[in-house]
Amino acid sequence: MSAVAVPRVWPRLHDAQRRVLFEVLVHGSQSRVALARRLGLSRTSLTRLARELVDLGLVEEGDVYVSKSRGRPPEMLHVRPHAAHLLGVKLTGDALYAVVSDLTGRVEEQRQLPLGSRDVGDVVSLIGQVAAELFAGREVPAAVGVCLAGDVREEDGREFVDRSIFLGWDAVPLAELVSEATGLPAVTSNDVQALTAGHQWFGAGVEVRSMVVFGLGAGIGSGLVAGDGLMTGAHGRPGKIGHAHVGGAGAPCQRGHHDCVHSFLTMPAIEVNAGVQPGDYRLVVERARAGEDQALRAFRHSAYALGVVVAQFVNVLDPEKVVITGEGTDMLDFAREEFDRALDDRLEDTSAESVVIDRQPFEFSHYARGAAVGALRSLF
Repeated sequence: MSAVAVPRVWPRLHDAQRRVLFEVLVHGSQSRVALARRLGLSRTSLTRLARELVDLGLVEEGDVYVSKSRGRPPEMLHVRPHAAHLLGVKLTGDALYAVVSDLTGRVEEQRQLPLGSRDVGDVVSLIGQVAAELFAGREVPAAVGVCLAGDVREEDGREFVDRSIFLGWDAVPLAELVSEATGLPAVTSNDVQALTAGHQWFGAGVEVRSMVVFGLGAGIGSGLVAGDGLMTGAHGRPGKIGHAHVGGAGAPCQRGHHDCVHSFLTMPAIEVNAGVQPGDYRLVVERARAGEDQALRAFRHSAYALGVVVAQFVNVLDPEKVVITGEGTDMLDFAREEFDRALDDRLEDTSAESVVIDRQPFEFSHYARGAAVGALRSLF
């Protein structure tokens, strides 16, 4: 395997180079022959593009693939994972989760820090400090991605964070501020959108053209993949589902509803419906495990509400896969039958058994990893 150059900054790529790099990055190592066929390029063009990417230090050749056909065995093209690094940050109302990932989305290092203040300037300063620490000694920091609960809209080429309830932010040009603090390109996104981006490129959505990702926790959000593309919406607010009507009577939501998704499905709503103090979600889980009726009833209601939401999305989008993740998915352990019943009640032309449900393990760093993948996507 020949020595290759390592880019000191992320290179400016033209469209054909990006297409080839994307295919090897997301769909795995491939021979030049296979890549040319997949991309509809001549072998000569693909050979030239591969050489350009090798010279840029982004891919390398090796591991000859031996086939049964005659002729010279083709060499495989591989992404060089350490050709660049990305920083991903997830902000909550009281903490910062950060990861550094390589080009394949593999997390190399992570941090968790409390927010001493929710002031925008203080949070941006903390992100700058974390970036300096985590990128120290890494040759090619390429970009920074930050995600949080809230909306992200684009206006005149600038990104603004709106309605970030947990941080109390509105109309904040966060990407611009983070870029100034770190000296690197920066992007911002809704946290569930970031989670979806991570799954699409390097997780449960690889090779899937349509998918819905639900993130359950203190709130509920969804991310949508259709036609191989991540849907961002005209105003940065896709996948809003929290106030869809479910029926019954549960905890009042912020708009005063007693019968919407927020009334049953979020962790705070489950706490209220189970009769425990706010912030005591783990106590609800313990009581449900012990067989307490009120706790189990709260989980049954939340499971049914989740089934209603999933059915609505399946009816409208007909996705190949539905991914459910987050720190608040325990209703699927305690009341899966209620979830399936809601699907059967609300699905139009199919049954619960025909919907591909993929419940993914979760930790908060997954949001940060998704933000790092979002930073990587911005380079394409």
